[in-house]
Amino acid sequence: MRAGSSPLELYAILRRCWSVETSSKWRPDNPTRGQCSVTSLVVQDVSGGDLLKTAIGEGWHFYNQIGAKRWDLTVSQFATPIGYDDLPASREEVFADTGIKNYELLREGVLRASK
Repeated sequence: MRAGSSPLELYAILRRCWSVETSSKWRPDNPTRGQCSVTSLVVQDVSGGDLLKTAIGEGWHFYNQIGAKRWDLTVSQFATPIGYDDLPASREEVFADTGIKNYELLREGVLRASK
């Protein structure tokens, strides 16, 4: 099932679904904050593609590659532009950065909103 045919359509759905329940770092003034891991997993579920990562400080920022395009639907959480490493990431390492409950809540919300 595809939640949207474009990154903008999928972003609009995600924007309605992100909350403190999908990431404890969420804030109303920065709804993408802390949502990268859970979002990249759900984007892969609904749109396919690969998981990628970039080193940010002492941690990782996760996002997607679909076809030949980078889809970083949570980049707006950063105040300044980031440099992309585009390193491959596994679902296991992305899940290590989020909780299964966060993932299930976001996935269910996106699937419900995309019907």
